[in-house]
Amino acid sequence: MLSRKNKLLLFKLLSLFSVVRGYNILVITLAQYLASIYILAPEIPLRKVIFDLNLFLIVTASALVIASGYIINNFYDAEKDLINKPTKSMLDRLVSQNFKLTTYFILNFLAVFAASYISFRAVLFFSAYIFGIWYYSHRLKRIPFLGNLVSATLAIAPFFVVFVYYHNFKTVIFVHALFLFLLILAREMIKDMESMAGDMAQNYRTIPIIYGPRTSKMLITFLVLLTLVPAFLLIKTFDVGYMYLYFAASIILLIVFLVLLWKAQGKKHYVWLHNILKFIIVAGVISILLINVDVVLNRIL
Repeated sequence: MLSRKNKLLLFKLLSLFSVVRGYNILVITLAQYLASIYILAPEIPLRKVIFDLNLFLIVTASALVIASGYIINNFYDAEKDLINKPTKSMLDRLVSQNFKLTTYFILNFLAVFAASYISFRAVLFFSAYIFGIWYYSHRLKRIPFLGNLVSATLAIAPFFVVFVYYHNFKTVIFVHALFLFLLILAREMIKDMESMAGDMAQNYRTIPIIYGPRTSKMLITFLVLLTLVPAFLLIKTFDVGYMYLYFAASIILLIVFLVLLWKAQGKKHYVWLHNILKFIIVAGVISILLINVDVVLNRIL
């Protein structure tokens, strides 16, 4: 049996993991590696990609900055989350605000230190990334639509730095990126619908609060319809292997999403809609394997 002290330590570790959204970071790390292997550098032997020190440092720096970003976002949203996510907030509060801020600065320092081993340009990129996340959490997220746009842009930034590293600027890469960006942007706007109560209490000026849920639904519908364009292009125009099955399934799910969106009436419904988009995004990471199911076997040597 664990002692009371050890139990408290375990709960604090779980609290910190909850604050930094450890599960999200694991998914992003996996996505960066799979995208590198299957999309960005398909001609490079598998072993060289996996054991590329610079790629490892890029992924590590990205994970550290994203973790610190979740911490600073949690710091600024502490009061709002008490209303929107009371259970999670109670877990998050097991770690003090001072400890969160200390961890935030340490993670950012380690990220820039890791980037310094890559290049000076990497240091500039990650320094700008850190500042962008802080400025978004501190000010921009309160500005309607601009906050959503910046949040979605920051979410795909880790993938941007990887394809710049590989100097791969093929059209198919940008179509993949556009599909992901529009999905994330629609998800950000659904999150605003989901968190209206806390946003109103903290005077956040989000689209559903200023213009009403109907206007938000119209904008989300527009974004989802736009998302169908790159999905169709990736099926019809580009060679994505068996991943076309994922995009076909995504189109069906997005149509179902739109039907449910216009029937949604309260927070419970918006949580379900949020989870649908989250599922599509996470499934997309795993589905990268479908681009070439033999790639691992063929590129080991």
